[in-house]
Amino acid sequence: MSFYQNALDSLVLSDPVLHELLSDELHRQRQTLALVASCSPVSPAALLAEGSVFANVTAEGYPGRRFHAGCVHVDEVEQLAIERAKRAFGARYANVQAHSASTANQVVMMSLLQPGDVILGLDLDAGGHLSHGASVNVSARIFSAHSYGLGRDGLIDYDDVRSKARQYRPRLIIAGTTAYPRTIDWRAFREIADEVGAYLLADITHIAGLVIAGLHPSPIDHAHVVTTCTHKQLYGPRGGLILLGESATTELPNHRTFEQAMQAGIFPLMQGAPVVNSIAAKAYALGAATTSAFADTMVKVRSLATSLADELMRRDVHVISGGTDNHIVVADVLSSFQLTGVNAEKALEECDIVVNKNRIPGDVHPASLASGLRFGSNGMAARGFAANDVARIAGLVVEVLTGTKNTSTTTYTLDPALRAHARQQVQAVCRSRPIAGY
Repeated sequence: MSFYQNALDSLVLSDPVLHELLSDELHRQRQTLALVASCSPVSPAALLAEGSVFANVTAEGYPGRRFHAGCVHVDEVEQLAIERAKRAFGARYANVQAHSASTANQVVMMSLLQPGDVILGLDLDAGGHLSHGASVNVSARIFSAHSYGLGRDGLIDYDDVRSKARQYRPRLIIAGTTAYPRTIDWRAFREIADEVGAYLLADITHIAGLVIAGLHPSPIDHAHVVTTCTHKQLYGPRGGLILLGESATTELPNHRTFEQAMQAGIFPLMQGAPVVNSIAAKAYALGAATTSAFADTMVKVRSLATSLADELMRRDVHVISGGTDNHIVVADVLSSFQLTGVNAEKALEECDIVVNKNRIPGDVHPASLASGLRFGSNGMAARGFAANDVARIAGLVVEVLTGTKNTSTTTYTLDPALRAHARQQVQAVCRSRPIAGY
């Protein structure tokens, strides 16, 4: 009997309550359609690596320079992950220890800046991320955070970026998003950063797979530092990466190179021991990301998102920026259905369609309510969706939201017959398009 079968038997016998919860969650994921842009189904092999015996090892430090014994194979797996990350992104340096992309962003800021320095990132309502200087995040507690926004066309306003950069003179400009559906012009950001003497951080968390596949321009030799997570579009474990291109050996004012600053920024500045089992899973995901099968999946990711945006707009849904260049589609449900985002999200979840409420430019509601929904196509691509599947789901989304009525900003009504019909349709799609390996 294998180690993993023994482990499963042990869980079933020693903690049947937890085992049942795990089984229930697997069933939920099989039977529901996840269109949340922030996640994707982790490949079974990566799940296996993350659940491996590497979890037993404490390994503060880096390969060949650990503060604990017993790291011979840990060193090998971390070096494997590093080399695969460098190959995947065309980077000269990679650090695979960051616990998340948010942690990676904090490392960059704490390594390059002093408390109180000015940072400039995309406004949260415009599709920016909490860790890019949002007022509720530690990044705005430590640094003086300012934001740039979108033009009326729903695209990043590079004139506004330049104007704000000249006004506030940031030490760090952050080019990265969490709910922005269009291509980012890294060269334009670097020109602005150079003009005001700022560092440029590119957070590619939501487009990392597209970058690897050559379906979105790479920032690796435009930005001073690149960060990403490994779960959103790489189908790997929850964790972060820090990448450097040509800047790797560039010397900073303190006479450290960028590479040395990032190494010390992760350990010992921000983290202690790395999660070695997560690094093993990252190694698998990064290896898979350089295969032709992964490139084919990324083509599907983008084409399915385009189809979803087109199908929603064909049904008179207001899609922010009029479409998408990546995997994200943001819909204005307040103007399209007179619904708050939270009510739209809950109504769709009742029908086994899982999305997330999202603020939109000029939103009149707080984040807890929001006026929009964010859709993502990573999960659809993993299930092998075709264009006709997208049309079917878009039709169901519109049907459900049209049949949902606000009774307050946080409560709504949904016809039980419509809910039953939608669930039946979604589950039929899920049965015909199962998650591979699940």
